[in-house]
Amino acid sequence: MLGIIIGVGAVVLIMSLGAGAQSLIVGQLDSLGSDLVAIIPGASEETGPPAVAYGIVITSLKHEDILALKDKHNSPDVTYALSYYTTDQTAYWRDASYDASIMGVSGDYFEVEKMEMATGRFFSQEEMNSPLRLAVIGSEVAKDLFGGNDPLGKSIKIKNQTVEVIGVFAEKGKNGISNPNQNIVVPLAFTQKILAGVNYISLARVRVNNVKNINIAMSDIRATIRDKHNITDPADDDFNVRSIKDALELVTTITNAIKYFLAAMAALSLLVGGVGIMNIMLVSVKERTREIGLRKALGARGKQIKEQFLLEAIALTLVGGIIGFVIGILLAFLVSLVVNALGYDWKFVISVSAFLIAFGLSTFIGVVFGLYPAAKAAKLDPIDALRYE
Repeated sequence: MLGIIIGVGAVVLIMSLGAGAQSLIVGQLDSLGSDLVAIIPGASEETGPPAVAYGIVITSLKHEDILALKDKHNSPDVTYALSYYTTDQTAYWRDASYDASIMGVSGDYFEVEKMEMATGRFFSQEEMNSPLRLAVIGSEVAKDLFGGNDPLGKSIKIKNQTVEVIGVFAEKGKNGISNPNQNIVVPLAFTQKILAGVNYISLARVRVNNVKNINIAMSDIRATIRDKHNITDPADDDFNVRSIKDALELVTTITNAIKYFLAAMAALSLLVGGVGIMNIMLVSVKERTREIGLRKALGARGKQIKEQFLLEAIALTLVGGIIGFVIGILLAFLVSLVVNALGYDWKFVISVSAFLIAFGLSTFIGVVFGLYPAAKAAKLDPIDALRYE
């Protein structure tokens, strides 16, 4: 039964963890707002991940493209827009260091990101478009880098550049995509010209005036950027426009595929349990040969003998399945407690599909691996069986 217990427990645990991770990511994407649209550099299929997801650097998207979207003549439904260039760097203050995501931004930051200030101030529009060495840091950066010291007015080092901290963001809940509390936000021009030496952006996001206008707004965005890039054939697009709805569908598809693939890998251990059940039942037939002969001599038919041993095999796998299911639930619950303690909004989920797969597989394994021993028992000759010592 141990193989069945481990196999079923692993399937239930993986299905639960997959569902929990999926709800975390989907919930955080949904919390960004259904009126949010992302412009990503590089072309891709509508149902597939963008090129940047594979680590490919695309240099086609510029901040000027995003500024054009705020022109009501180009895209009347776009209300806010924000350009990003992101790079991972280590920030230093005195003897402390912090590996942070350095996010260069320009545009309507608070309206798009929905962040709030804890102390200090944010950049002005002029500062975001200039290479000024200024930074607004996340709450975790402030805590780990400065400890109990007030970060305002302090200077930190980023890639040998001295940057003044002018503000600290209010703490925001972690999500399955990123942790905004670990970001250091600086002017876009500073990131591009000083830190990275590039003239393109990593990503842009815009908000639409009404969710009902998402499709129209996305069409306007595509038309505007094509015009800026001198693209006449949509097949030649060097950018991608995705809404939160598109992202939700894509994430759900990907996480489902991963979840069921991992569950299938875990279910392979059930084969080991099945072989164990078959061997035990063959030993049982061997040890109970005289019992089988006596039952046949008293009138039991081969079908009844076969049913007896098959039911015993199914009972073994079902009991193992029940124990494994309970263990899987307990482990999944413990994982949810740990992840929630780390600050993530992780849901403890046990789906009906996990229940059906666990017990369906248990029954299937019992039938498949119990048939041969049961058939062997049914074919025993009663005379030979009674002679067996």
